[in-house]
Amino acid sequence: MHKIFARGGQLGILAGALASAPVMAGGLFVYEVANDNAGLANAGTAARAQNPSTLASNVAGISYLPGTQVSGGLQLLHSNLEFTPDDNSNVAGRDSGTLMEWAAGGSLFITRQLDEHWHVGFANYGDFGLGIDYENAWSGRYFTQNGELLGMTLQPSVAYRFNDQWSLGFGLRAMYAMLETQLALDNNPLGHHSDPDGKLVYESNDWGFGASLGMIYQPWQGTRVGLSYTSEIELEFEDAFAPEGLGPLVTNNLQATGLLGADTQLQMNVPQTLTLSLYHTLNERWAVLASANWQDWSSFGQVGVQVDSGNPVSATVDANFKDTWHLSLGTQYQASKQLLWNLGVGYDSSPVSDSDRTFAMPLGSTWRFGSGLTYALDQQTDLNLSYALVWMGDMAVDQQKQLPLADPKRVSGEFEDAWVQAVSASATWRF
Repeated sequence: MHKIFARGGQLGILAGALASAPVMAGGLFVYEVANDNAGLANAGTAARAQNPSTLASNVAGISYLPGTQVSGGLQLLHSNLEFTPDDNSNVAGRDSGTLMEWAAGGSLFITRQLDEHWHVGFANYGDFGLGIDYENAWSGRYFTQNGELLGMTLQPSVAYRFNDQWSLGFGLRAMYAMLETQLALDNNPLGHHSDPDGKLVYESNDWGFGASLGMIYQPWQGTRVGLSYTSEIELEFEDAFAPEGLGPLVTNNLQATGLLGADTQLQMNVPQTLTLSLYHTLNERWAVLASANWQDWSSFGQVGVQVDSGNPVSATVDANFKDTWHLSLGTQYQASKQLLWNLGVGYDSSPVSDSDRTFAMPLGSTWRFGSGLTYALDQQTDLNLSYALVWMGDMAVDQQKQLPLADPKRVSGEFEDAWVQAVSASATWRF
């Protein structure tokens, strides 16, 4: 995709320094965006159209919401992601520690009916990214230390309901993305001293823009089929690597590559997605839901790198991502006039193969198990509490790396019984 202007050795050093930067999202779209969708494991998400949070899953769904409605929510994420090295590792260090102790998020959705056909809405939510934070002295610190890639979406939307059967919707997605990555560097590559590690720090942010398109077909009352598409969003980060605590030998070597102090650009794409969902009421108490989803992570794995220095570098780094698919099934049970129970299970394929898994993208295939309760205080106000467990199981990692002036580094081992859990609380008001 891009022409390489630098010598191969310099490009190799650059790619090593950037290895943790492009993949902090880890192929992870968060379905749990502080709303009731967490309790359904994403089942029926593009067809339910039950409250304003449909803006995040199918913009056409707002055509089913009368009057003015507002939904707001908060969520907490907690994980068990801890790496233990095995005897094949040749880098001294401890276990990784838990990569993500706690992370908070929130969302806001607003819809308004203009007339019998037109509806408008606005959404503010974050469903893209991941932050990881390894222990400073862990064994894989020369591969990645910590990093964060987070995206917050602002989305004005409009929907048109043609008749009782057909609705279309369109949304403009403006994403504000923040990238931070830190990489430890060995100040004792020859093993003659015991100086503490140095590090390189990269921080940047950018705005990217895309679109969200949706359609809902209701063949008869109580049954809806929804199709939703979100376009690719291009992000371009620009900053210079900031060195911290580097020794003279490592500093001189990096200066020779032109990396230090040079303006460095990273180009990546937030994946496009396509979701097909079904919502069907069996009777006045039970409904069944299902979703199938595709995400274009292979495009995300192609990261453009450009270094503007005396010896410029322009190349594409391939993280070997592959497209993913998602399947989910769920049910809703109207236990009483006030109480609705949600239950769902979902599966997501892995964006990386086992051999391509790295410490910067510690992910595999996942199972989602969700449940939640929605309680109607009155005709105007609903409260929801939902829980989701995202199970990744055991994930082996074996990485090798040639560092400047040093013997090859190898760290192998396993993330054992890895999981992420989410607790979401939200409320919907109708006016």
